[in-house]
Amino acid sequence: MTNTQSEKNRWLIALSAVLIHLSIGSVYAYSVYQNPLRDSLGWEISDVTMAFTVAIVFLAISAAFLGRYVEKHGPRLSGLAAAALFGLGTLGAGVAVEVGSYPMFIGTYGVLSGIGIGLGYIAPISTLVEWFPDRRGMATGLAVMGFGAGALITGPVANTIMQYAGISTAFFALGVGYTLLMVAGASYLKKPPEGWVPEGMDESEIDDATKGVTVSTDLEQLTAREALKTPRYYLVWLMLFINISAGIMLLSVASPMTQAITGANAATAASIVGVIGVFNGGGRIAWASASDYLGRTATYGVFFAIQIAAFLLMPRITNVLLFASLLFLIITCYGGGFACLPAYLGDLFGTKELGAIHGYTLTAWGLAGVAGPMLVARIVEATGSYETSFYIVSVALLVGLLCTVLLRRRINSVKQSQGSKHTSPTTSD
Repeated sequence: MTNTQSEKNRWLIALSAVLIHLSIGSVYAYSVYQNPLRDSLGWEISDVTMAFTVAIVFLAISAAFLGRYVEKHGPRLSGLAAAALFGLGTLGAGVAVEVGSYPMFIGTYGVLSGIGIGLGYIAPISTLVEWFPDRRGMATGLAVMGFGAGALITGPVANTIMQYAGISTAFFALGVGYTLLMVAGASYLKKPPEGWVPEGMDESEIDDATKGVTVSTDLEQLTAREALKTPRYYLVWLMLFINISAGIMLLSVASPMTQAITGANAATAASIVGVIGVFNGGGRIAWASASDYLGRTATYGVFFAIQIAAFLLMPRITNVLLFASLLFLIITCYGGGFACLPAYLGDLFGTKELGAIHGYTLTAWGLAGVAGPMLVARIVEATGSYETSFYIVSVALLVGLLCTVLLRRRINSVKQSQGSKHTSPTTSD
């Protein structure tokens, strides 16, 4: 028997997730600290950058290994733990700046905050999928859009505070602000009650009303251990790795690359870089919402097809507006890949242990964060040009496109073995 009543409003659940992701997404604004830290403390740029690298590495590690913690303790406690870790890491970074301790800065901003980011990233996602079985892509897209847009808020706020009150004060003020926002968001998070389904949802789409989240469009209901034994999990992992590597490669060199290929001046290139955040965040909600109608496999196929064409064209384009347009289009695919992932994993493996499965899959993010920037850096050092890197990435994207074809076949094979009971476009593609 289904139940449409709940003490919680699912749209406020979504807002709670956005508050958490807006806070931890501030890591993308880290570059605003680089010059002030170098000028005031004498740290080298490479040393300052290391804190960001460490944070991303620990983000990936914690997302992979704390997924089971989220499943066991629930989204509220997990979100509060993430708030404590990220808030203390940011506050600790302020103390490290105050006393001029580089190791402490790495330990607080890099390690402690990084763990908080990873835990905060996955904490609300599986819960959102359960609250929005009818709009999985849109719901997770909203939250992940918050992560992509976090830098748009933190960047100017941190810069203003540093100008008037100093670097350590910026970390103190933002640490308190992040903690309050994340605590507010985590405190409202809760899984839907037993038997709950969204009001107005077609009951033919409900597969198991005792949970209220297991719908007929789910291919299977698997544990994380069971999911890791399927070929389709590794196809999804490889697709994510390729999509992130392509986007993060461009993000790492967006300004100098734009200047080298189009002849744009530094100010124009900087303006283009500033607008990237809008397309990163906007692409997450737009593509994730579209995937509810196009189907997740088809959406990833579109990502790869668009990027293959764009990467092949960009080395030949000298018009800065056209070049920037293709760059922005690729970045929407980069953000969209993150946003569609939780819903896709729910489609393929169900919601039984979605948090753990999502965490394991995000290891692709950590590896891609190293592979993409290193690839372009090595090629430019060896050839003096960005052109070869575009062509190499195009080949990788073609592999990604082939993965979507193979994954579609795997999905159809599983359906046939189950008697072809799933008919939704979400998994029929």
